[in-house]
Amino acid sequence: MKQRALWLALMVVGLAVAGCGSATRTESPSGDSQQKQKKLVVWDWKSGEPVAAAYIEKAKADFAKRHPGVTVEFVAQPFDQYYTLLGTAIQSSKGPDVMLFNGGGQIRDRVGALLPLDQYVAGDKSRLAGWDAFSKDGKIYAAPVTLQGHPIYYNKTLYEKAGLDPASPPKTWNELVSGCAAIKKATGATCFALGNKEGFGIQFFMSGLGSGILPPQEYDDWIAGKRDWTSPHVKRIFELWKDTGDKGLNNDGANSTAMFTDIFRVFETGKAAHITGLMSDIGHWKDFGEFLPPDKIGVMQAPVVTDGATPSLPYDGGIGYAVAKWTKDPELAADLVRSLTSTDALTAFYSKAGAIASDTTIDVSQAGPAVATIVSEIQTGKPALHVALSSKTLDLMGRLSQQLLSGSTTVDKAVKQLAASDRES
Repeated sequence: MKQRALWLALMVVGLAVAGCGSATRTESPSGDSQQKQKKLVVWDWKSGEPVAAAYIEKAKADFAKRHPGVTVEFVAQPFDQYYTLLGTAIQSSKGPDVMLFNGGGQIRDRVGALLPLDQYVAGDKSRLAGWDAFSKDGKIYAAPVTLQGHPIYYNKTLYEKAGLDPASPPKTWNELVSGCAAIKKATGATCFALGNKEGFGIQFFMSGLGSGILPPQEYDDWIAGKRDWTSPHVKRIFELWKDTGDKGLNNDGANSTAMFTDIFRVFETGKAAHITGLMSDIGHWKDFGEFLPPDKIGVMQAPVVTDGATPSLPYDGGIGYAVAKWTKDPELAADLVRSLTSTDALTAFYSKAGAIASDTTIDVSQAGPAVATIVSEIQTGKPALHVALSSKTLDLMGRLSQQLLSGSTTVDKAVKQLAASDRES
């Protein structure tokens, strides 16, 4: 929490210094590095997106100033195949020099193939936030590009049509369900937009609503690895997940609707009043602004389900670049990572893609009320619940979540299997 408080303080300072260039860094020796290696290859799933073009160009330009003789090649892989392709590269110890990761289990499960970056990124520690999601056993394995979290967005226009106050979203689960009934009657819109074809919907649900279900100490214990799967509060997460389907709170066909990007269109076109979305990358405030006026996009805290629960914004490091152990020149590759997290590059990513960048000096004051709400809650935010789980357990949770919605398993059976997987991980 000290890091989060520091970040907020730095953000305030950032409002006064917006537009500054990248943080000062020690110049990397170029002669020896370039003699050893003339080319670096980067794998990710972002560089092929038009909204990321300015970000990539800024990063490449920053790197080229210090290493003019080194070619950087970005290879954009399809996200749905990314970790499979990366796994093959890791098994053969051949592949990209630099690679993009989601924070949490996806990178922590693969740190054996990665280079610890602590000595290379020491100068960036205070400027960037979100390091914890890319760390394991006290070592840093990637530098954060974005902060990622799961705000609950709501459509203020639908609230207005139902006679609800859009400036005062529901504070409890019962208030939410009651308000959704009014919205359904007035507009025909469902309560939640949910896409769970890939099994990702349960991750968004757990983290978006979890702080209203788990009491604070139990929440903190979960993040720290002391997870009690026998707790009635943990069970309640999955009971509510099942209830949203059984009681018609979700759009039809949730298990056959893709999270990326079909379900976001359901929310944007007014067919659902709420969606647990993202802070960055896709399915976030800037995406929604293409369909909804910025002043009609609301952000609410998790409704309280359990007495004593303290709703908070679930967020952590989003995506970050790591260096492969097999790279021929670790220092050169690490310096490219620093360029990919430079202030100029991350400012472009925020401006064009709407990412909540990891850089604490970027001015976000003109982005609109949704971003203002998100940023104001970061000081008291906590890591997302699902990020604490291994990728193996997350895959299992995705399959079980589909079975819960279809009625082919029970909450008790699902929680028991997840507990066993978590213990093994």
